[in-house]
Amino acid sequence: MSVIFLLILFSLLLAFVFLYAFIWSVRDGQYDDEYTPSVRILFDDEATQQEPASSGQDLNQSNS
Repeated sequence: MSVIFLLILFSLLLAFVFLYAFIWSVRDGQYDDEYTPSVRILFDDEATQQEPASSGQDLNQSNS
């Protein structure tokens, strides 16, 4: 029975060590993305539908 308590205590200690390491790495900027902003210009924007600048009626009126 004492082995179970020892394993639970050891696992909790290990979990707190990993939690501390994760929080430390987030605060230190380990997960900041420095690569994506430099290549964002290479990606295409989503296509948006735009109205044409001149319609067919404008061309007919200018020829008359």
